[in-house]
Amino acid sequence: MTGNVFLPFFVFCPFLGALAIGCLGDRNEKLRDYLADALVIGEFLLMIAVFLTKGAMFCSIPGVCGMGLTFRADSFRAVYGMLAAFMWMMTTILSREYFEGHQNVTRFYVAMLLTYGATLGVFFSTDLFTTFVFFEIMSFTSYMWVAQEETGKALRAAGTYLAVAVIGGMVMLMGLFLVYYELGTLDFSNMHEAAASSGNPNILFAAGICMLIGFGAKAGAAPLHIWLPKAHPVAPAPASALLSGILTKTGIFGVLVLTTNLFWADIIWGKLILIIGTVTMLAGAVLAVFSVDFKRTLACSSMSQIGFILIGIGMQCLLGEEKASAVFGTFLHMANHSLIKLLLFMLAGVIYHNTHELNLNRIRGFGRRKPGLMLCFLTGGLAIAGIPLFGGYISKTLLHESILEYADAGWMKPVEMIFLFSGGLTLAYMTKLFIAVFVEKNQDASLQQSYDQRKKYMNWQSGFALYVSAAVLLVWGLFPHTVMERVAGAASAFMRLEHPAETVNYFALHNLKGALITLLVACAVYIGFIRPVLMDSHEEYVDRWPGWLDLENVVYRPILLGALPFIGGVFSRVFDSLVDGGIVLLRKTIYRDSPLPRIRERGGLLTELGGRLLEMIQSVQIRLGAKKEEDRKDYTAILEEKYVEFMEGGTIIERSLSFGLFLFGIGFLFTLIYLLFF
Repeated sequence: MTGNVFLPFFVFCPFLGALAIGCLGDRNEKLRDYLADALVIGEFLLMIAVFLTKGAMFCSIPGVCGMGLTFRADSFRAVYGMLAAFMWMMTTILSREYFEGHQNVTRFYVAMLLTYGATLGVFFSTDLFTTFVFFEIMSFTSYMWVAQEETGKALRAAGTYLAVAVIGGMVMLMGLFLVYYELGTLDFSNMHEAAASSGNPNILFAAGICMLIGFGAKAGAAPLHIWLPKAHPVAPAPASALLSGILTKTGIFGVLVLTTNLFWADIIWGKLILIIGTVTMLAGAVLAVFSVDFKRTLACSSMSQIGFILIGIGMQCLLGEEKASAVFGTFLHMANHSLIKLLLFMLAGVIYHNTHELNLNRIRGFGRRKPGLMLCFLTGGLAIAGIPLFGGYISKTLLHESILEYADAGWMKPVEMIFLFSGGLTLAYMTKLFIAVFVEKNQDASLQQSYDQRKKYMNWQSGFALYVSAAVLLVWGLFPHTVMERVAGAASAFMRLEHPAETVNYFALHNLKGALITLLVACAVYIGFIRPVLMDSHEEYVDRWPGWLDLENVVYRPILLGALPFIGGVFSRVFDSLVDGGIVLLRKTIYRDSPLPRIRERGGLLTELGGRLLEMIQSVQIRLGAKKEEDRKDYTAILEEKYVEFMEGGTIIERSLSFGLFLFGIGFLFTLIYLLFF
């Protein structure tokens, strides 16, 4: 190991904590909970120390899987490491009350800590190989979050999540092979120079597309977003907060790595990311407007906000040297979205813990007499909608500025219109949630009465996690120049920003104009569409999203579980027949079969001795009366027959293709073990 030895400890400490909690199990639940709290609080303090050092720590662990693991903690990584630590700390504190009466809580804590370590491994990685290793660990450990409740919906959603993660990971691995083949390196710092001198940009672009599929699937980008609206409603609220707030950012981290190292200032790549971002932004907002489930709405909202971030990444490519607004907007919206979804999903957890419902018609009116809960929701809701004086307004203003700065204003005008319209949809669906939970009364009068009388709806630990998260988000947004821009400036080197950003007057009239358009669109959508169309005559919220637009059930499952296995089966049968036919032809012509060994009277010395011994034991049993004479058996003949069958079977097996493949598999397994441990 070379470099700072403490850096790998920061990454692997959660893994060790997961091992400790797994060994402790459910034998002492209080000790388990305290240990989990101590681990995440300690890790948060370590991340603060990393951030305050302001120096890029580096560490390399050679020999792991042949290529080794490398880590770095520069300003960008330190900020996101600290942000991840803060989110894990708050969700773990909330988990204690949320999981009261639940089963398999220890399993959740183990999965939570394993995913924590894998997430830090992704953010601190300095080469694509290290990124891929921890990316795949994170996919498998976070699968347990989605499947935690073990209901039919949870297991189905978990299967979808795992399928997207595994397929995306395999495609990403293909991209890694292509990059290494063309450039000879996977290190971030070397890829940019190597890519600039590459003589075959088509291979790099193909590799970029493969890796974009893997990273985009984790980020929840369209059309690979299918897991996101399904996983969040069934996953526990603490897991949803982390899935939405931080795990999607590992996908964004990968897209940033590709953009800033392989395709820096590449116009075609920038337009591709911009198109994906625009579609994701609009599609997620539309899905959220139609949703009647509290957590599903927040999940679709996450998809939309990922689209905003992807637009910022695309604009970095298009703007080239003058990309300061895009860089700052991208990073700040990443951080804003993480903090916002932490707060809103924890709030959803408080609601679910009290009502055991998430449908808007059932939780309607729950927050009418709960001002603390209302203020927390408003802090997150107004921030994500981009209302002035909140953090989301700052990042969306910067992203809007980057769109306006691009010279090719002709075809960018539709992008700007969709950007502003999606912002209006965001405020519209957040207004729908606010009015349903905090303004309207439940149509069941007795249920509403029980909601109103419920004064103590969370313990002090949950209150601490909720209110501190809201306070951090509020303070973060109130100081755009002194806090937000300084943090973004420190992290901008990761995105190759060479020219310092100019001071932006966020409250100038032309910037406030965007917020005004957002407000007008939200009013029109809520009054003209949500109230008259998405509610029935009984004032009940109705899910009117057409079933034929469900990509998972209409496209992905029929193709992946129906058409592809059938086509694969046909090809497999054809190739299997060709191989078998070729082998038979060779055996009948060039390699003629020798006749099978003649069955000898005696199989061999071993069969004869074994048979004689068993017959002697049989004679003793007959004399002692333990066995009858008519049951006497010729064990020598029996062993001879078994011996001949074994030898014939071995001869056939040795000549078969399956036996060769079996031997190849054993050799491949031992090769992997050698690469991993030696």
